[in-house]
Amino acid sequence: MSIEEQPICRLDKLTKTFGGIHAVDQVDLEVYRGEVHALLGENGAGKSTLMKLLHGLYTPDGGEILWDGQPVEFRSPHDAEKTGIAMVPQELDLFSELTIAENLFLGRLRPRTWWGGFDWKSLNEQAKEMFESLGVSFDVSMQVKYLSIANQQLVQICRALMGNAQVVIMDEPTASLSEKETEKLFQIIDDLKKRKVGVIYISHRLEEIFQIADRVTVLRDGKQVTTGEIKDFHMEQLVSLMVGRSYSQLFQRKSSKIGKVLLTLKDFSLGTSFQKVNLVLREGEIVGLSGLVGAGRTELAQAIFGLRKSTNGEMFINDSPILIRSPEEAFQQGIAYVPEERRSQGLILPFTISQNINLSSLRNLAKYGLRQTEKEEQIAEKFSRLFSIRGATIQEPVSRLSGGNQQKVVFSKALAREPQIILLDEPTRGVDIGGKSEIYQLMDELAGQGKAILLISSELPEILSMSDRIVVMREGRITGEFDAKHATAEKITAAATGVVSTSHA
Repeated sequence: MSIEEQPICRLDKLTKTFGGIHAVDQVDLEVYRGEVHALLGENGAGKSTLMKLLHGLYTPDGGEILWDGQPVEFRSPHDAEKTGIAMVPQELDLFSELTIAENLFLGRLRPRTWWGGFDWKSLNEQAKEMFESLGVSFDVSMQVKYLSIANQQLVQICRALMGNAQVVIMDEPTASLSEKETEKLFQIIDDLKKRKVGVIYISHRLEEIFQIADRVTVLRDGKQVTTGEIKDFHMEQLVSLMVGRSYSQLFQRKSSKIGKVLLTLKDFSLGTSFQKVNLVLREGEIVGLSGLVGAGRTELAQAIFGLRKSTNGEMFINDSPILIRSPEEAFQQGIAYVPEERRSQGLILPFTISQNINLSSLRNLAKYGLRQTEKEEQIAEKFSRLFSIRGATIQEPVSRLSGGNQQKVVFSKALAREPQIILLDEPTRGVDIGGKSEIYQLMDELAGQGKAILLISSELPEILSMSDRIVVMREGRITGEFDAKHATAEKITAAATGVVSTSHA
């Protein structure tokens, strides 16, 4: 690792408390020019709070931040950005109605014409050049709402790099990216290192950490557990440090009895999104659905759930033909869906934990048209305990929860209707190691109860370890199907990229 002797940024005994609880407790962190410093820990470990302190969103209760050896105080993100700290947040904060170029220059616009207006042509050209320098091609005049989540993430990253950043914080930057897009991001990070920019990299994907990080710091319960060079650690060791227990104690899936067919798709199609999909889901079976971003996996799940209207083909539940035209009809047929984008599609952020969990069940819970508040609270308490949702109470707004705990609330809402068929779209995205273990445990228990589960995931280790059967999609079509016992990452990747189309029972 080639880094400067003097850290550009140093956090010295930083402390932050909320309601008497130490979210960050005397944490030290150094960032050098030209290094990638990985920050690891479970949700609630203090990673996001620590970065919000560095980025000026929070004010420390103790300790100090030093920049080039000099103490600094950030009272806002603007102060941090002026100093040279940029942040790519885990949750997208782009303006969907604005264009790509407008989002890039938001907060940086200056009058460019003699009458005081903006020279949009020039700004569009600058935005295009910025993307091209990163090897990305976009129509920068397009509204952000028309981009895929993966491409919105790339815009978010590019926006953070617009200033003269000397330290870039990246919080789960690859959560929505395909393998190819992740490789492009790593090229961008490598370029930043060559330009002597320091990168703080937060990710739950440990394989990424070993691929790009120079050093690593692990937090647990707000405290710093260890800091060292990545070459001095192995994966099992980091997991143990993060969760406080040995790697072998984490979840291992049990086999379950696979029963009758619950759901059948025959030549199921939706325009250009997916065509002639033939698929069955059985009792007690977890079917992994793999493929690259844009393969049609999410669209397929949404069509099954009634969020999109299929254009051809048939759906059968328990051998009976079914036409589902809305999510409510899907719920009535025993189908639940956990969406990929939890904040915009799965939650109402100002609502409480209890309100969100019961959102899809209000009609069923009502008596004589009146809400049964006590019953709603009992259901919310049940799932809060089941998932160990870390909120002060079930009356806490979900906007205050970490990403992983928000995902647990979305999961709870789906299961509150006691479905038989469960569609999971990237269910562990942005969830820490311990949280993943809990979700895997629950999936295993649900399969053991005879539920049929469709697992959409971009993480091959997750697909391989959790599935009984694996289906691969490419460009809207099924290009491979494997018994999990015979599946490998190489076979799945080949089917997803079009190298080979194959099927193994």
